[in-house]
Amino acid sequence: MPLKKFAVENFHKINKFSKTIKVDSDKSISIRSFLISAISLDISQINNALESEDVISTIKCLKKLNVKIMKKNPGEYLVYGKGLGSLNCKKKTVLNCENSGTLSRLLVGILSTTPNIDVIIKGDHSLNKRNMKKLIKLMNSFGAEFSPIKKENFPLRLISSEIPLGINYKAGVSAQLKSAAILAGLNSYGQTFIEEKIKSRDHTENMLKANKKSISVKKGDANIIKINGKNQLQKINITVPGDPSSAAFFCALTILNTNCKLKIKNVQLNRTRIGFYEILKKSGAKIKFTNIKLKNGERIGDILVKSSKLKPLRASKVFYPKTADEYPILFVIASLIKGGSVFEGIGDLANKESNRILEMKKILNKIGVKFLYSNDKVKIYGAMKKNYKNLEIIVPKLGDHRICMSTLILSLLTGVKVRINNFETVNTSAPSFLKIIKKIGGKFEIKK
Repeated sequence: MPLKKFAVENFHKINKFSKTIKVDSDKSISIRSFLISAISLDISQINNALESEDVISTIKCLKKLNVKIMKKNPGEYLVYGKGLGSLNCKKKTVLNCENSGTLSRLLVGILSTTPNIDVIIKGDHSLNKRNMKKLIKLMNSFGAEFSPIKKENFPLRLISSEIPLGINYKAGVSAQLKSAAILAGLNSYGQTFIEEKIKSRDHTENMLKANKKSISVKKGDANIIKINGKNQLQKINITVPGDPSSAAFFCALTILNTNCKLKIKNVQLNRTRIGFYEILKKSGAKIKFTNIKLKNGERIGDILVKSSKLKPLRASKVFYPKTADEYPILFVIASLIKGGSVFEGIGDLANKESNRILEMKKILNKIGVKFLYSNDKVKIYGAMKKNYKNLEIIVPKLGDHRICMSTLILSLLTGVKVRINNFETVNTSAPSFLKIIKKIGGKFEIKK
């Protein structure tokens, strides 16, 4: 069922607040939990799963592949695993990944080496525009075929490899491509080796750690991930923590407001996911991680954040893999502090749900911010305006949740009038976003 469309309008600055909140569950871990459970043996249990549009799309696709999934309570699911190589469906079954780049890449990874798969992979308007050249090339190396030949975006017909063989793969900055290679390697003959010089998020590896016959990770200057194919996976039992990417928006709202405090409970703090917080801490942000514990190989804790006076932000290219989702809100922060901020190695942002560099430049230019982009680098010089009341920003129907959320935060901090169309897309990752904004004192109007 298509999302019910609505816009959000706002021209009110948020007042000071002191609150404790919980953010939506982590999308990356939720999607991976369902996918890996489906190809494991026995019954896996997933608790506190994110029930966003992207996760619902994951469940729908798996059910089309004849996986039994039972919902016990809100966020609580049983997945009746079929084991490696056992997913199946009718020829040319359509699997709609909707807006989810994570789901599309990881599902293609699984299906490319699953016997007798012949499916159509598609998405919504936004996903269908995204370039999948790297994914296609990677799965071709396992023997999978895509048609039409030379087409580089969805919809695509995928025919799985008849005899998939392990490969050697040099991973780039994309954790989704790395995960696709891992998942394809699990059902390939022989071994798959992945060399990872730039560390990206490692949730897939962590989730598979209990299956030591299947995967090992040798850490060093370059991580070497070894997958031993054709070893059945054991069931998982996982409680999904809060999403650090969703938490970032509320941190920004706190840091740049006056006399504010915020506690965000039970958040995923995996070191490959906290680049946003590291960048801000370097610039003087009052951020602390407390109550840290390890669960299912993941670091989880609370985030304490206070209003702060920031220096210009500096983010070298090493931050990109662990900050990819948070750059739009970092651009907002940079636009509201004195001095020039620099972000390097971010060219891949052009191939997200929208071209996030171009779209954020358009938005920030409207409030007088100097925004320069060249050679994979963005420089932002904060506008430091006293009065934003006569300014207006209209965000078109982009289908990009991060742009929508970032623009609303900008409005709440400045009072600039905004109309953000297609705001329903935020439900793909953060269905509680507006409820939390209201809880901490934000005012806005929903327009049908």
